[in-house]
Amino acid sequence: QVQLVESGGGLVQAGDSLRLSCVTSGRSFSTLTMAWFRQAPGKEREFVATITWARNTVYQDAVKGRFTISRDNAKNTLYLQMSSLKSEDTAVYHCAASNWGTVTARSNDYDYWGQGTQVTVSS
Repeated sequence: QVQLVESGGGLVQAGDSLRLSCVTSGRSFSTLTMAWFRQAPGKEREFVATITWARNTVYQDAVKGRFTISRDNAKNTLYLQMSSLKSEDTAVYHCAASNWGTVTARSNDYDYWGQGTQVTVSS
């Protein structure tokens, strides 16, 4: 089992930056593929970014150049640095962990999920 706890969400203005964190426990973090997903009100959950144990990354087109996913294996922590935030980035952001060794944007490939942290961007 893997436990995931997100933090760092909040209310910001358009153009601001925010950094989300996801602390994991329960098994070896360094071997997991990690990702961020988000779900806006009335919409389906969507992929944001993923990073493998080898630090290969993939981003959703809408966040490329604005968001950066990273990991600190010594701290068992996943990060999402978000800049130039837009109102359409408003959502609950969830971190997820997968036992797959390769990048994947499919939510069904992720075995463990956090409860989420709310990000609200006012325009």
